[in-house]
Amino acid sequence: MFDRLFRFFSSLRLTVVLLAFGIVLVFVGTVAQADEGLYNAQSRYFKHWFVQGITMFGHHIPIGLPGGYLIGTLLLINLVVAHIKRFQLTTKKIGIQLTHAGVILLLVGQLTTDLFSRETQIRFSEGETRSYAESGMNYELAFITDADADTEEVVAIPARLLVKGAELKHEKLPFAVHVKHYWLNSDPSFRAPMMQNEPPVTTNGLARSFDFRPAAETKSMESKNVPTALIEIAAPGASLGTWVVSGWAGDDLMVEALRESFISRQKMGEEMAASIIGRLTEPQMVEVGGKQFAFVLRPARVYEPYSLTLLKATHSVYRGTDIPKDFRSRVRLENHRTGENREVEIFMNSPLRYGGQTFYQYQMVAGELARRAGQAPSSILQVVRNPSWLTPYAGCIMVAAGLVTQFMIHLVGFVSRRKTA
Repeated sequence: MFDRLFRFFSSLRLTVVLLAFGIVLVFVGTVAQADEGLYNAQSRYFKHWFVQGITMFGHHIPIGLPGGYLIGTLLLINLVVAHIKRFQLTTKKIGIQLTHAGVILLLVGQLTTDLFSRETQIRFSEGETRSYAESGMNYELAFITDADADTEEVVAIPARLLVKGAELKHEKLPFAVHVKHYWLNSDPSFRAPMMQNEPPVTTNGLARSFDFRPAAETKSMESKNVPTALIEIAAPGASLGTWVVSGWAGDDLMVEALRESFISRQKMGEEMAASIIGRLTEPQMVEVGGKQFAFVLRPARVYEPYSLTLLKATHSVYRGTDIPKDFRSRVRLENHRTGENREVEIFMNSPLRYGGQTFYQYQMVAGELARRAGQAPSSILQVVRNPSWLTPYAGCIMVAAGLVTQFMIHLVGFVSRRKTA
């Protein structure tokens, strides 16, 4: 049985079959992006072991395919076993061995990147300090209370756990959270006076001023799903009420987009729009055992032991055009654990690498653009954590070196034979 498995996993036929499945999967996954969206297609086809049902040109076809994880893992096993079976420690084969090792490193590095890499963002205006980064796609239900005079204690529940009927508990929360409804995507509407509004779903918090209705899941890269949930907070022996929590109230980016929509589309004045947004972002909280717990559905945060302060956001364009010429962020990096306190400039092709993360200049509203929009200069940094970021470089160098070495060995041998002929 072992010999059969060894022959099977070292077979060249298995390599050809896996490569053929890989080509089919890439084609199907690429076509499916038009109907399922880029991120959903990436997750369903390339980040799963099996694909159950595919989407082709708007039609669902009930067939199965091996997913990216399965194909990649089997290719890695096939390559390693074949390498062991045919391994020869000779000078003539050193190029082939080096090439195989480079390909193995590329496969392992890609798997490590897929499993452990993380992308978040830091949004701040000039003068603001951030010690956390936020996810661009994922949300969390956060409960915040004062641990002491200078420290907040945060309990964050990932939004993926907010399914209808779920009961969520945490050892640091003196109450349970019952999920009555959860919408992956939602649309808000202001309960304007003198309008025929239906009764609010609850009389607590932002539900008094806003209604939320479920919306179709967005597949576009230019938009994102903004979730909303109806929850009941229940302490032992008593209910603390039913509340609406929404990403529209806890995501600063969506709050600003909604404010601009009130002004531009609904023709509201600045003061009225600001008043309505104030009702949307008004803190919601409950009190249990003499402690107040504020709660909000917000982008998932990743806290760091250091902070960044935006000192200056610079955005300049070529004269007479809107073509960006230069945009950069000058930040102060402070780490009380190490005693660091220094200023750094982050701009295109010159990121900041610190603490195992890379900070890229992503977006910016500053200069004339900020003045016209009536906004304070601000910047968005893309934060990437990829523990295997060096493996593609090393793998490509090894493959190239192996191919060159093998070519030179054959070339030298060929020239030597011609001289002796």
